Amino acid sequence: MTTNLTTKPNPGEERMRDARRPGSTTPGIKKNILVLDDDPQVRESLRKVLQAEGYEVLLAANGQEGLEQFDSTHIDLLLLDLNLPVKSGWDLFERFSSTNPLLPIIIITGRHNEYNLAAAAGVGALMEKPLDVPLLLQTIAALLVEPVEARLKRLVGLNNDVRYAPPRRTASTACPDPDSEVMHETPQKPSNVRSYSGWGINE
Repeated sequence: MTTNLTTKPNPGEERMRDARRPGSTTPGIKKNILVLDDDPQVRESLRKVLQAEGYEVLLAANGQEGLEQFDSTHIDLLLLDLNLPVKSGWDLFERFSSTNPLLPIIIITGRHNEYNLAAAAGVGALMEKPLDVPLLLQTIAALLVEPVEARLKRLVGLNNDVRYAPPRRTASTACPDPDSEVMHETPQKPSNVRSYSGWGINE
């Protein structure tokens, strides 16, 4: 059988191939982060913060826009709100994860009872609004270099080490379920980060 060398690879196969080395970095190549949130102020504020940290940022206001961005561009990490029009955040999480299981996904939400569901789903991190920006940036950096094996184990339920950050105003690091054996890694705030007060995220 003759192989047609001009045939283009399937886009889904390309995404899976590119995702096999999520922790690898190439000097001079910026990571692409997709922000999927229906609040325009949150989208714009996150865009400014992430671009200031050297990331390329794509924005989407609803599930359809998010899927279009995802299909046309290589995405290294997704920030996903749950309260979205048309498709819910959890429906989109399932869609993105089934297409690219190795994609790091951080749930950003104003809901305060999503921890158990996030742990069961295998999300990379759950951060409740209003967001603590320095912790968000630290979490993004950690997930971008997370070993493939750790990500796969979380997705298939072999461990539930979901990073969790409560709303900034509570300053609480307690697990929502004190009887749970699930690890809830709350990143410590680094001392050498710039201040983002007034950027429209923490207020």
